[in-house]
Amino acid sequence: MPPQFDPSAIHARAEAAIRIARQVGREATRFRQEAKAGALHVENKGLQDFVTAADRQAEQAIRDGLLVLFPDDAVMGEESGGQSGAAGTWVVDPIDGTTNYIRGFRHWGVSIAFVAGDRIEIGVIYDAAQDKVFHAIRGGGAFKDDEEIYAAVTTDPSRGMIILGHSRRTSFDDYQAISRRLYERGMDYRRMGAAAIGLVRVAEGVADLYYERHLNAWDVLAGALIAQEAGAKVAMPRLSDLLDDGGPVIAYSATMENEFAFLLDLEGVAPADASSR
Repeated sequence: MPPQFDPSAIHARAEAAIRIARQVGREATRFRQEAKAGALHVENKGLQDFVTAADRQAEQAIRDGLLVLFPDDAVMGEESGGQSGAAGTWVVDPIDGTTNYIRGFRHWGVSIAFVAGDRIEIGVIYDAAQDKVFHAIRGGGAFKDDEEIYAAVTTDPSRGMIILGHSRRTSFDDYQAISRRLYERGMDYRRMGAAAIGLVRVAEGVADLYYERHLNAWDVLAGALIAQEAGAKVAMPRLSDLLDDGGPVIAYSATMENEFAFLLDLEGVAPADASSR
C-alpha cells in the first residue's frame, strides 16, 4: 500500500464512499420515481447502451463528494472519464444497470472502488433493490450495511444458481453455449443486467457464480473485492489491464470450483489470493 494510505486513511475513504453511495443511490431512486415523461433525458451511447440525466448527475455528485474530502485522489468515471492517478484512484459507475433503471427494473446499483498501486483497497455498492450498501476493505471481510456476509458453500450443481452477464461486445453464440453447458449440469441461471449486483449476489451467498466475458473496470472492481472478501473466488485480468481495456470476470463459490474450471481455461485467468487483489 502506498505510504499515504495507511489503515486510517483507507477507513476514512471507505466511510465516505459508503455514505456517498447511499445518498446518491437514494437520490437516483427518488429521481426515477418522480420523473415525468422525458425527464430522464435518455441518450444512446450504442445499441442497448444508454446514459441518462441521472447517470450524469450521480457521477458528478460522487466526484464532488469524494474530491472535496480527498482532493489529491484521482477519479475515473464511466460517464465523465478520467485517468488513474499515480497514487490513489476512485473508479466509479454511477448507475450500473442503466437500462434496468430506465425501465423501472430495480436491479441496478451505484459502484465505487478505490485502487492504490496494483490493488483494489475499497469496494462499495449501493443495491437499489434492497436499499442496502455492500462494502469491503481489502483484508477486512465483506458487509451488507453492518452485517457480515459470506459466499455460498454449495457443492451439488443441481442445487446451484448462477448469474450470467452478456453484452453486445461479445458473442451471443458463446453465451448460449456456456449457458447450455451449465444448465445441463443441473444449475438454474439468471441474467440481471447489472454486473455490480450480480457480484454482490455471489458475495451474499444468493448465487454460486457471476460470469461475464467483458466488463469495464467501473463495472467490476468494487464487486470483485466484495465477493472475494466474502470468501468467493474471483478471477479476472490484472488491475492495470482492466483499467485500460476491461476484460472478463468469474466470481464463484469456492466449493463449486471444479464446475467452473472450464471458464477459467476459456478466459485464461486464475483466481487471485485476497492479499494480491
